[in-house]
Amino acid sequence: MDSRRPPLAPACPTLPEYVRHWAETAPDRRAFTFVEHPAPHSRGIHRTLTWRRLDVRVRALAARLADEAGPGDRVALLCPQGLEYVSAFLAALSAGLVAVPLYTPGLPGHADRLAGVLADARPSVVVTTSRTRDEVRDFLGADGPRIVVADEVPDGDGRDRQPVAPDPGAPAYLQYTSGSTRAPAGVEISHGNVVANARQALAAYGLDARPMTSVGWLPLYHDMGLVLSVAAPVARGALSVLMDPAAFLHEPVRWLRLLAAHPHAVSAAPNFAYDYCVATVTADQKEGLRVDRVTALINGSEPVRPGTADRFHAAFADQGLPPGTHCPSYGLAEATVFVCAARPGEPLSRFALDRDALAAGKALPARPDDPRAVLLTGCGTPAGQRVRIADPVTRVPLPEGEVGEIWVQGPNVGRGYWNRDSEEVFGAQFADAAAGPGRWLRTGDLGTVLEGQLVVTGRLKDLIIVDGRNHYPQDVEASAQEAHEAVRRDRLAAFSVPGAAGGECAVVVAEHARTAHLAELDMAALVRAVRGAVSARHGLRLADVVVVPPGTVPRTSSGKVSRALTRARYLEGAYGGQARTGAAV
Repeated sequence: MDSRRPPLAPACPTLPEYVRHWAETAPDRRAFTFVEHPAPHSRGIHRTLTWRRLDVRVRALAARLADEAGPGDRVALLCPQGLEYVSAFLAALSAGLVAVPLYTPGLPGHADRLAGVLADARPSVVVTTSRTRDEVRDFLGADGPRIVVADEVPDGDGRDRQPVAPDPGAPAYLQYTSGSTRAPAGVEISHGNVVANARQALAAYGLDARPMTSVGWLPLYHDMGLVLSVAAPVARGALSVLMDPAAFLHEPVRWLRLLAAHPHAVSAAPNFAYDYCVATVTADQKEGLRVDRVTALINGSEPVRPGTADRFHAAFADQGLPPGTHCPSYGLAEATVFVCAARPGEPLSRFALDRDALAAGKALPARPDDPRAVLLTGCGTPAGQRVRIADPVTRVPLPEGEVGEIWVQGPNVGRGYWNRDSEEVFGAQFADAAAGPGRWLRTGDLGTVLEGQLVVTGRLKDLIIVDGRNHYPQDVEASAQEAHEAVRRDRLAAFSVPGAAGGECAVVVAEHARTAHLAELDMAALVRAVRGAVSARHGLRLADVVVVPPGTVPRTSSGKVSRALTRARYLEGAYGGQARTGAAV
């Protein structure tokens, strides 16, 4: 039943109005399914809300939240991944409150960030579940905000509540940035922003007029998880199947099984997840697995590598994975999430570029087999918005083939940062207004346009500048992790630190692979291999290479390596007492 094409949705201005529409027109259709995995290797226990049941839960929770807080107050969601999270988020919006999608205090390594975000957002109410109530209460303390336990709110609480249509221009939620390059900041996303971006995403992947099932394990506090697993399915009236991120990390084949079980499946994951599946899904687990009905696999949130897509498709070609399902995409929280996307069914766009020219701001072609070539993937074209490449200093638009800062303009761009000055980021203007009238979002990301496609090259604040030459850290990291099998993939950070002579020098902090036996590992040979690979490919001398145990390199709440925090810890001497000046060892 749920694989049939849902009726086309009306142009509702807010997500709560979409929920009410589907509850009235398709009450018995499945809306959200959460798959729990209570035991190792379990196939999962499915819990489902129809659109009617979702509407009942949203009404009940909205009524309770409206009793606890006033219009515009913040409501922090400290729920585990699941149906209560979805219901609480939509209820906060329905009640005219501002949701703050977060996570439970038990998420390893992120207690300090959670405390900082709560201090910044100042919520009046926190929503959690009975399973996590005690840990949330202990974390908040006696003077913390009021707690609403979502699964203990009776359905009858919303029986007499008359729905109120929120103002599309009012803030719907605060999407806190991951903090990979700076302290987390809450982006104000309006009701109109999230609906616009949901429609843009549906159109970008051709899902606005064809059947779809969203299958996702990305956390709902992450912008991509929230839009792809909640906002877009609500706007489309489509089924969304959710699982816990930890269930994916413990056994990645669970994700693939859900993709196989649902026709017209659409899902998203960061680049590392596809490599993780290739490395960990066994031949026995592939037996009987069929993923021939997958529509689109979105790759975003971190640099997209052509080799990753090739390895993933080669690994699961015998399971029927259709060519053209891999969709490299680009987005950021300040634009709700989606900005550019490659369309399903199209071949991967690959670009081999000269590394030295790229560092100088020019995207010049190179032979793919040249060891000094940088292999990048095109991220498609804008989805219902405008994208320009600008010189970050002169604010002059740059032509195709030149590298500059990515600027974005569209109805999905957020209102600004909560409780801080946002004009520099959200109110940018070109030096010549005629070149691009109006206000633009400065993304802080570097990129260029090639053959009409956006190609993301790096992060402006992450650039390593040594002896006047630019080096992209993800490029250095790729060389370092290929240099020795004991370097753990995607768990290393390259960055610059102050040098002894007043300039900058480069450092790599890398985790060793979990399979590496330290007693047998020749650490000096590993360091020499990394130094040699980076020197040969980049002409860059590493002042320091630090090898640390698995789990040591800090990550953001969305799973990306935090170069900024790794750098700070390095300078503090947290990695074995290394010199704070970055002097060579």
